[in-house]
Parts: sequence; structure tokens; C-alpha cells
Amino acid sequence: MKTPLPDATPSPSTEPAWEVAYLFPSQGNWSEEEYLVLKGNRLVEFSHGFIEVLPMPTTAHQLIVGFLYRVIQDFVAARNLGTLVFAPLRVRLWPGKFREPDLAFLLGKHRSRMGNEFWEGADLVVEVVSDDDRRRDLETKRREYAQARIPEYWIVDPQDRRIIVLELSGDRYAEHGVFGSGSKAASSRLTGLEVEVESVFAASAQAQTK
Repeated sequence: MKTPLPDATPSPSTEPAWEVAYLFPSQGNWSEEEYLVLKGNRLVEFSHGFIEVLPMPTTAHQLIVGFLYRVIQDFVAARNLGTLVFAPLRVRLWPGKFREPDLAFLLGKHRSRMGNEFWEGADLVVEVVSDDDRRRDLETKRREYAQARIPEYWIVDPQDRRIIVLELSGDRYAEHGVFGSGSKAASSRLTGLEVEVESVFAASAQAQTK
């Protein structure tokens, strides 16, 4: 007796609920209010009516972010300088533009800009460059964070194993330093904050051996 072949016709229960998409605004027509009520565990950014669903971070990416968070948090907490958070948390750069930096810091004197749902800008942001779209962190966000007048932006690049520390100068960023293997990345605004570059990327070694 032959075993019957499985039915090639997909069951309705296995089909995505495409109709759900019609419950949301079309791209280009989202408002800030509609974006802000979105729930879920995905990173979603907002740009002038459009939402951008970001890829889930890798283990290596998260290990680097976690290492940096611990080092920076220890520094700012010991000096009572302000508040450091990690993604996902929305940061409004200007009306109609939200990003979710990997790390964001606000000085204590700017606590009034710290909302429960989102922050109004930041004093320092950190992005770990993603392989899926390097231009986003290296170019697009560099331009946007400068436009939002965020004083300091760290670009942590695992591919090139370097950390670029950018300092706002006028309406654009200037390089405070490009720090590679054997050096320590130093903050331009938080005097005394230094991070050993090799230790940052060594933090992801656990994921790379799998």
C-alpha cells in the first residue's frame, strides 16, 4: 500500500494574515501618533510618514553593545553624570524623524528631554555597524545625528575593527579620533571615558566560534 502524498494545497491556517496589513497606514502616510503606538519586539524606526523595520541584531552585535553599555554605564554612574539606555528606545531627532540608537545617553541637566515613550534627542549615541546595511550607520545616521545636533556619535565597526568618535562642529561632525587595535577610544565630551578597542571586539568572540 502506497503512502499518500501530502496535499500540496496550502492550508488557510498556514497562510500569513495578509489582511492585517490593511489595518495600518500605507507607507508615506504614517503619523507620529500611529508610529508611537506600535508594539512588539522588533526595531522599527520612523521617517516622515514611512516606517523602517530593522533586521534583528546578531549575537555578536548584542555582545558588543552589552560590553560597551557596561563600560560606559560604570563611568557615568560613578560620576552621576546622567542616564544611559540601550535599544530599543525611540529617540526623536526632529518632528517626523525617530531613530533607535544601540546606546543613547543624556546628561542629568537634560533630564527634561527624557520621556517614558521616547527621548528628545541625546548627548551621545552609539551605533554598532550592521553588515546588512553599512551605509545606514556610516553615512545616513552620521548626517541625521548631526542635523539633530547630538554632540557626540560613536560608530563601532566590527568589520574594520575600529571605533570612530565624532564630535559636532557647527552643523556637521568632525573626527575626534579613529581608534583601532592597540588603542583606546576616547570620548570628546565625557572627559576620562576611554574604551579599549580590542576588548570591545573580543566581546563578540563567543558568538564567532559557534
